[in-house]
Amino acid sequence: MNRSEENAVSGMSAGRSAMRMGPAELVQAAAMARRFYLEGKSKIQIAEEFGVSRFKVARVLETALERDLVRIEIRVPAELDAERSDALRARYGLRHAVVVESPAEAEESPDPENLGEVAADLLGELVNEGDVLGLAWGRSTIHMAAALDRLPPCTVVQLTGVYDAGTAERGSVEAVRRAAQVSGGDAHPIYAPMLLPDAATAAALRNQTGIARAFEYFDKVTVACVSIGSWEPGISTVHDMLSDEERAHYASLGVAAEMSAHLFDAEGRRVGRDLGERCITVEADRLRRIPEVVAIAGGHRKAAAIDAVLRSGLVTSLVTDTSAADALMTAGPPPRPALNRADPDGA
Repeated sequence: MNRSEENAVSGMSAGRSAMRMGPAELVQAAAMARRFYLEGKSKIQIAEEFGVSRFKVARVLETALERDLVRIEIRVPAELDAERSDALRARYGLRHAVVVESPAEAEESPDPENLGEVAADLLGELVNEGDVLGLAWGRSTIHMAAALDRLPPCTVVQLTGVYDAGTAERGSVEAVRRAAQVSGGDAHPIYAPMLLPDAATAAALRNQTGIARAFEYFDKVTVACVSIGSWEPGISTVHDMLSDEERAHYASLGVAAEMSAHLFDAEGRRVGRDLGERCITVEADRLRRIPEVVAIAGGHRKAAAIDAVLRSGLVTSLVTDTSAADALMTAGPPPRPALNRADPDGA
């Protein structure tokens, strides 16, 4: 059969396929579809096997889809919401956004534990051999570290002091050790409270050998994992550590969110910077220079705080849940893209 005859036959076959595929055509289309979709063969390889042109193969595969002989499904694990994830990523200009189904019994609770499990898998994707992974204090980061089962060889450094030095072994220090154990890399924990009584005490602690060594790694961090807190009892570590008078003072400045002891108003601007002088924590300008900053935070009660921190431009990726995601998608006008990490406030 010459080329013109083959084209004529192909045209007739395509015309018939648009109406009804006969048994021979169905069998051939199924065989070609199996080769292409299941066996990974190219259209050229299929054409050579069946003695037709690659254009005929393309038409047959297209017809197989049209006639519902082949169905293509995009499936992700049931707990992941791909549609909300993509919408959230686009709205905030994030590099990655992963939205997890909120547990029915804990829809209003902040930071469901399944966020940590998904964040652990995400870190397994993002961290490369030789990276420096930074972990800030937070219940969600502690859950994440406990769920880690794979990490390439990397150094792990603690980015903040702990909520209570007496619980260090069960908190962020243990999270750093756990991540280092999984990766087989070095661990650099910080055995100090996050918040100190005054700036002088904090400065003295920063100069202690172990803490200073951890701080030396801050500029080398390539991937950081942080938590976000709302400015209310039980949902912000910093809020809970302050006196009533201090809470009222920072509330008067319009604080809406806290991340690693940095405070933000609803527009993502940093407020109450004097607090940072009393804290053992990574500075905001250093956070901004870290290539990948992953925030783990969820729950409807944290939605406004997550929105505020995302507007700051300090975070590049987010792991959250459907409850928070739905609130975030209607949280006022779209913010400036987070990946444009210039700091208009000079932080």
